[in-house]
Amino acid sequence: MRRCMEQHGIIRLDGSATLPEDLRGGIVALGNFDGFHLGHQAVVGRAVERARAEGRPALVATFDPHPMRYFKPNTPWFRLSTLEQRAALMRAAGVDAVLVLAFDETMADLSSEAFVHERLLGQLGVAGVVTGEDFTFGKGRSGSVAGLGMLGRAHGFSTDTVGAVELGGETVSSTRIRAALRDGRPRDAAALLTRPFAIAGEVRHGDKLGREIGYPTANVDLGNYLRPAYGIYAVRVTLADGRVVDGAANLGIRPSFDPPKELLEPYLFDFSEDLYGQVIEVALIDYLRPEAKFDTLEALKAQMERDCERARVVLAR
Repeated sequence: MRRCMEQHGIIRLDGSATLPEDLRGGIVALGNFDGFHLGHQAVVGRAVERARAEGRPALVATFDPHPMRYFKPNTPWFRLSTLEQRAALMRAAGVDAVLVLAFDETMADLSSEAFVHERLLGQLGVAGVVTGEDFTFGKGRSGSVAGLGMLGRAHGFSTDTVGAVELGGETVSSTRIRAALRDGRPRDAAALLTRPFAIAGEVRHGDKLGREIGYPTANVDLGNYLRPAYGIYAVRVTLADGRVVDGAANLGIRPSFDPPKELLEPYLFDFSEDLYGQVIEVALIDYLRPEAKFDTLEALKAQMERDCERARVVLAR
């Protein structure tokens, strides 16, 4: 049964679906693109450039779930972005559509040749494919960019490989970004991403402890995102209507309260509107300090006041 579902600029394709005719014959950037960092932007940028020069659709094809999650389902959370966040960034970069291929048992069992025949040619109808130089595909990662080039020449589609992008003398990678976030270095991560790392989620009702001590927070579940260093951050929050509000946030388990509960809790400066049920995006601008346990609410409130003062200074720079 053909399934091709489009939402938020994302077209989801199961194994039997094919693209609409107006998107076939495109130049496709192929990869996982988690985070859409500088290296990913170079690959997608090359695909857009070629597509525009040739008068073809510019497309990105990625996988969901991430192959690592499929093969190792118990792997700790590692995602740097949601599909919706990536799609918005890619559309802003000039991509006509983001294609999401279901990574399931059928996909995992495809040989590199079958992946090209069934998915790239049959399902997507590609005219050209752009990848990073470390891209692999097919069962057991048997396919390489060299092999893709050979298959492209044999079957009439072009291939293009984009080399690694360096910053600060090292290759830009999702691994490097994750390490920076786990170490409490969000500014270093932002340099590699070209924007702050941001967590999007629905504001949910909590136990309202923050309200009781004069610092009401918007409680956001961390979902499938990588867990950055627990602690207090200076943040910028994008609301559902596009407004941006500065604030300070606790990301962690709130050691001063029982029971521990993992949350992202931004306190928005000079803001008193009801956000329950809205999806907000919390960008981590700077790491202020690790989480700490306080013996009294008075001590906690005094520290929160200092944290907010420092966050205001950081965000004003």
